[in-house]
Amino acid sequence: MITAKGVKRAFPVAGGDTFWALKGVDMHVEKGQLAILKGRSGSGKTTLMNILSALDYPTQGDVFFHGENLAEMGEKARNRFRREKVGFVFQSVALIPMLTALENVEFALRMAGYKGNRRKRALECLKMVNLGNRSHHMPQEMSGGEQQRVAIARAIAHRPEIIFADEPTAELDTNTGLQVVKIFKDLCAREGVTIIMTTHDTGLMEIGDVVFQLEDGEFVE
Repeated sequence: MITAKGVKRAFPVAGGDTFWALKGVDMHVEKGQLAILKGRSGSGKTTLMNILSALDYPTQGDVFFHGENLAEMGEKARNRFRREKVGFVFQSVALIPMLTALENVEFALRMAGYKGNRRKRALECLKMVNLGNRSHHMPQEMSGGEQQRVAIARAIAHRPEIIFADEPTAELDTNTGLQVVKIFKDLCAREGVTIIMTTHDTGLMEIGDVVFQLEDGEFVE
């Protein structure tokens, strides 16, 4: 589904020098896989995620989604790709505090231009993450794990083909984080969605279908 070939990313630093956050990354993730990007803070995980999701451009190299080169897309096409094909889950859940769980998911569907019954789809997604009975609760009435599950429901609601989850379990305890990753795994099987997730938690590695370990901008065995 998504392939990176020779991806490098450079950032200018003081004194006219260049910092290479990525130094030539090659990776391939199949449809329906849960892929985990493992690495310490500063290893290049988020930089790679931003490039794979068309939030940023590589300095060198290419990223292909179903064979189409993201770097060669115009900005309108890249925006449409992110809006229609991609879902995002972040460490900070960023729920709208004055909206219920159901309304948060409905709002995301409205922003994505979803043409179906938004309320029905929102409730369906909340049930997928075992929050059907909490749909009318406000974010502040929910635990951290429940809020993250609302964020997952929001990310999958418009039926994206791929979800990028950047450290989604970092603020959660081990057991809750494990539950979140198991939900990801179930979504891959049930919805056919592909998920690429970053983490530094070694306890979550075994759940992934494929694990890529980054160190200093390069993959290591």
